[in-house]
Amino acid sequence: MKTIRIISRFILGFVFIFSGFVKAIDPLGSAYKIADYFTAFNMGFFDSLSLPIGVFLAAFELVLGVVLILGYQKRLVYWVLLIFMSFFTILTFFLGVFNPVSDCGCFGDAIIMTNWQTFFKNIILMVFVLVVFYSRKRAKNIMKGSYEKALILLFFAGSFLLSISCLKQLPVIDFRPYHVGTYIQGGMEIPEDAPMDVYNTTLVYRNLESGDTEEFTLENYPKDTLQWGFVTSESKLVSKGYEAPIHDFGLSDDYGYDITDDLLADEDYSLMMVSHDIDKANEEALIAMNDWYNLKNISGDFNFIPVTASGTSMKDEVSQELGLDYAFYSADEIMLKTVVRSNPGFVLLKNGTIIAKWSHQNFPDMSIWDEEWKELTEQFVSEQDPEILMLIDEGFMEEIQWDVVDFDKTANQVVARKNVSSKEKLAWISFFISVIFIFVVLQLPVVNRSMKRG
Repeated sequence: MKTIRIISRFILGFVFIFSGFVKAIDPLGSAYKIADYFTAFNMGFFDSLSLPIGVFLAAFELVLGVVLILGYQKRLVYWVLLIFMSFFTILTFFLGVFNPVSDCGCFGDAIIMTNWQTFFKNIILMVFVLVVFYSRKRAKNIMKGSYEKALILLFFAGSFLLSISCLKQLPVIDFRPYHVGTYIQGGMEIPEDAPMDVYNTTLVYRNLESGDTEEFTLENYPKDTLQWGFVTSESKLVSKGYEAPIHDFGLSDDYGYDITDDLLADEDYSLMMVSHDIDKANEEALIAMNDWYNLKNISGDFNFIPVTASGTSMKDEVSQELGLDYAFYSADEIMLKTVVRSNPGFVLLKNGTIIAKWSHQNFPDMSIWDEEWKELTEQFVSEQDPEILMLIDEGFMEEIQWDVVDFDKTANQVVARKNVSSKEKLAWISFFISVIFIFVVLQLPVVNRSMKRG
């Protein structure tokens, strides 16, 4: 029985550590999912709490997993574990029955599960929970209670810092289909032998003589239109077929023209500025993009693509208020939230492949890309002055020949620096995880002695 309790603790611990970690590195993703819950339950007035709750829930699960493995504060932790799992087991049963949201988000974007799969997963975990909860009366602290509580608070602080870092500079590990290196067109393709959705269709006809209605299938519906009249039909999904990882990527202008194929086929660089809601976007970042809009006019291998899910009236209002020179393209809000976790965020594309991604907080200033670009864009704008254009037309000034910026050369250097920075962040995360792992290993002898006493 003792071995079963240890195995149960470790299984639960690792499940909670994984669940908490994938949420902690994607705090906005957790916030979006919690906001979906609020919307489904008609509690949209709590939307402002989505992000704090998401960050806390990630830290709670991560720390719960760590203390389960280390065996800290067992009696309290076992009660917390039972209450926590009981609540979410009941919740996921409700989700499975009524399906208000498509998935619970319990493992973020790392593992997508249906509501019923999540419920049965929780039922299995509840078995392990009851095993460890049964032993709570014999449980003893490994160290002094004050030391254990201090370490628990330290673990919480580490999780909060991880979430804040990923909130400012994007998730260090991207589980979504739009991660760096993704060939978008390839992610949209469906294999020829891929299974299709299977539906069960019911046809309802009315007997014109008796007035009674009767249900039929596609194989046996009545052909006699003099005796039967069609009433309605209903199709229910029996089995879900193959769905391409990228199935909702699409951009269009205000006139409805789809630019998706043009963007993905462009052999030059395209900087896509993504803002799912420009009314809540960082205003300084939006204004700074005026220079990048003008940069495309002096570069032969660069394009600027601002895109939002906001409506036309909101786009016009924000553009006028902030003095934006560029016009936004339109796209689906959920797709934009999936592409980059920032408002606005930036995605650099070439040949339909994602080369790099930034949040607005760590997007390099134009002077970092090239010190001359800012001056060149200002010179281009000044030349568009009507008086300057008139002097050029009359021969008093020479027209400047543009296409003077070689974006490719500079982009390679900036992207290379960013890749080094990303590797350094991953190294720090790996170091942090290694320290936790080593700490756990060093504590195992103490845990074993405690188990023998308890």
